[in-house]
Amino acid sequence: MKNKHILVTGGSGFLGSHLCERLLELGNEVICVDNFYTGAKRNIYHLLDNPRFELVRHDITFPLYVEVDMIFNLACPASPIHYQRDPVQTIKTCVHGAINLLGLAKRINARILQASTSEVYGDPTIHPQPEEYWGNVNPIGVRSCYDEGKRCAETLFHAYWLQCNLPIKIVRIFNTYGPRMHPNDGRVVSNFILQALQNRDITIYGDGQQTRSFCYRDDLIEAMIRMMDTPDEVTGPVNIGNPGEFTILELAELVIELTGSKSKIVRRPLPSDDPKQRRPDTAKAEKLLKWQATTPLREGLTHTIAYFDKLLKEEPDFCKQ
Repeated sequence: MKNKHILVTGGSGFLGSHLCERLLELGNEVICVDNFYTGAKRNIYHLLDNPRFELVRHDITFPLYVEVDMIFNLACPASPIHYQRDPVQTIKTCVHGAINLLGLAKRINARILQASTSEVYGDPTIHPQPEEYWGNVNPIGVRSCYDEGKRCAETLFHAYWLQCNLPIKIVRIFNTYGPRMHPNDGRVVSNFILQALQNRDITIYGDGQQTRSFCYRDDLIEAMIRMMDTPDEVTGPVNIGNPGEFTILELAELVIELTGSKSKIVRRPLPSDDPKQRRPDTAKAEKLLKWQATTPLREGLTHTIAYFDKLLKEEPDFCKQ
């Protein structure tokens, strides 16, 4: 991927900013679009002087008119604390946003990638989760604005491929972490690290035996770029994540070890509709993209801890939870 004009929606967010950075490194021109609902300008400040980078404040629930070769759609709050704050807007971002971007892609004949999510599997009854699994989602639960919004977006993308022969790509992202995560997104990695660095109690919900698979941001960005570069007949969905599975309790203990924290682990009731298991079947990604996650959890956490340690010292107010 080189010398392309590329649109990245949600481009100032955690993953979007790293994607913009990587696309520029590969020699592309990038338009970053964000409404800054959860994104942060600090994530892309270092890119603003790059003549091949353009920042546009825009909400994708309204039509957008640009001329590009490719579109990466990452626009949507992705953590429960953010997407549950305004569930109606979350659904609109997923659905209206997809409609607007697919319409744009059709008009300008651009290839378009949808950043979907493992949340489409809900609380899975099959483990690990292959792409053929239809999921176990509560359509009116507290997480449904995001779960069902992303499911509908996948349906829209698939419909545009079937009806309009639009070159689409769908990736289902499993838990991803790394520098530039929002400190107040309520995700388990950022929560645990900030609590540990401040020697506060680390909060575990339930008995801590629920499992997650954690993919480092560099691995994820590489997979998205490889997916966009696949032939037109490869549409997805394709699971992107690290198949290594850890309990939440194991993660908490590892964070305490790596930070040298004096934090104690405390338990709280399990939130409604919280999945008990989450682990990707990545066989398709390995076959189609020649890709697999390579960053060990200990290494990725070390980089992420260093980021939050610096952020706490430089911008303590931004890190308040």
